[in-house]
Amino acid sequence: MDFTEAYSDRCSAVGLAAREGNVKVLRKLIKQGYSIDVPDNRGWVPIHEAAARDSSECLRLLVRAAPSDDYVNSKTFEGMSALHLAARRGSLESIRVLLEAGADPNDITTERTTPLFLAVENGHAGTVTFLLQHGANVQGPHSLSGWNSLHQASLQECTDIMQMLLEKGGDKECKDDFGITPLFVAAQYGKLESLRLLISHGADVNCQAKDRATPLLIAAQEGHLGCVELLLANGADPNLYCNEDNWQLPIHAAAEMGHDKILELLIPVTDRICDKGKGKVSPVYSAVYGGNKECLEMLLREGYSPDAQECLNFDCRSPMCMVFQKKYFYFIDTFLKYGITLLGINLGYCLYHEQFALFQRFLKLGCLLPSGDQLCDFLSYTIQAQEAYKQWLPYLLLAGFDPVNLMHSLWILSVGDNALNFTLEFTNWKRLPPAVEQDLSEYKETFTWTPKSHFASIPPLSHLCRLEIRAILRSERLRSDRFIRELPLPACLQDYLLYLDVLRVNAIPEAEDYLRQREEGAATSHPTTEDAERRDTCATGTR
Repeated sequence: MDFTEAYSDRCSAVGLAAREGNVKVLRKLIKQGYSIDVPDNRGWVPIHEAAARDSSECLRLLVRAAPSDDYVNSKTFEGMSALHLAARRGSLESIRVLLEAGADPNDITTERTTPLFLAVENGHAGTVTFLLQHGANVQGPHSLSGWNSLHQASLQECTDIMQMLLEKGGDKECKDDFGITPLFVAAQYGKLESLRLLISHGADVNCQAKDRATPLLIAAQEGHLGCVELLLANGADPNLYCNEDNWQLPIHAAAEMGHDKILELLIPVTDRICDKGKGKVSPVYSAVYGGNKECLEMLLREGYSPDAQECLNFDCRSPMCMVFQKKYFYFIDTFLKYGITLLGINLGYCLYHEQFALFQRFLKLGCLLPSGDQLCDFLSYTIQAQEAYKQWLPYLLLAGFDPVNLMHSLWILSVGDNALNFTLEFTNWKRLPPAVEQDLSEYKETFTWTPKSHFASIPPLSHLCRLEIRAILRSERLRSDRFIRELPLPACLQDYLLYLDVLRVNAIPEAEDYLRQREEGAATSHPTTEDAERRDTCATGTR
């Protein structure tokens, strides 16, 4: 049954007369003995109809004909009394009649709403004054959520009503079921004048809700610049942690939600321990999490570190980890601009997200190679990307990554034959660790792997020299071909140190492009006899 819509066929004749405010008909029906307490489909009796109509004359008739003293406080199915209905409408004369008849000024509905709260909610300042003068309680909860009328007045920015409630003893620090005060409400909804009034009455600007959120946090989160300025000017603490884990500050909220003007206010007054302190979370993470490039750039420009601490709250090793987690690749250039340290695991994230061009770029920019506790995760990513190995494996190995680090039993069993054979080209295949040799032997016997024929022979001296020279150069000098190209060696030996022979045999795209460029350059030049002799020497010195 609908308790909100009035059905005319369910309303008594007395109720219809009261609903229409027809004093003459109502008086006649009462005189003829018609009942005045027959409810309609909503549980409304005639006294409710008269109050909702704002017919004080009808109310007087009904009060005089009341069958009992409780009639004036009769409830609808929603727990509304006639006084609630009159207060919601702001009907001063009707309220006067009902109060004189004994209506309870602090009666509550099924949602625990008082007449005072309804008057405030509907902005009836005169009604509020009248109810307060006639015993309405300004203290305590006035609604189901625990809100006091002062909460509601603050929300609606009814400063005249707020002033009235405060003057009558309203508690400026009253809290609802979530520990929220009227000042918190003003900050949350950007009600600047409400906030100003409450501060002038000494309300606590550093109050905390049950979840430890502060007015400054909520104002920063919601983007209310004026409220943030007012709170800071009146002693709001930007370093008061706002959650149980003691890491979230207003600066995090501003960064996450992209409120750059507020962030600009908070950066100078926020303690930098949050940037890299143990157990804390840098607001750099918040900016990335919210996808706010302008806020990220502002934080980095003002000295926040791109290499923030590990963030267990977001399950991230670093801000770059979150960039990949959220797939916000447009942040990468910003981080690189401010000198982020590229970790080996970042290469793994590139593989996981199939960002192969980025993988190559990171290597050229000096990304640390995967090692230590990052190696296990990295191997899992390489297995996932093994079908596209030509787009990442050659660049990893050319950058000086030890191929033996890949050759665990699971990796050997998971990658294809071509990837495995290609990897072995970067090793002394006759001097592999015993565990690797055992895994390869078992793999060959159990599956259909066909090693390249020269793996059965001892590597040529030229290859062993290549391995030794590259080991001496170390990965820092192997990130690009520049260092090797500057060595005082014939171009063919430089090519050999760069594995161009292996790359070409395996149809690695970059090798083909490079060799094509060299051949095009050679076609337009005039080689000397000395150049030809040098090429012949190189040819006889390599396998």
